[in-house]
Amino acid sequence: MVIGKVVSRVISTRKYDTLQGYKLLVIEPLNGDTKEVFVAADTIGAGEGEIVLVSFGSAVQHALHQQAPIDAIVVGIVDQEPTMPK
Repeated sequence: MVIGKVVSRVISTRKYDTLQGYKLLVIEPLNGDTKEVFVAADTIGAGEGEIVLVSFGSAVQHALHQQAPIDAIVVGIVDQEPTMPK
């Protein structure tokens, strides 16, 4: 899992049928080895500027309403920004 900040939203006029109903967000990681942004699906209503908890890999399929080609999903919105060790 990664804690990250929502930096923007992906706007798509067409997408794979099973992705319908999922908002796609661009996330900037706040922890971990890489600082590359990535896209994560969202169903809980996270918005731009919020700190979120993102899950990856095979565990993602358990959080989905239906099978979909998603490898990262927002599983929580963080109420208080964590302090990261330097």
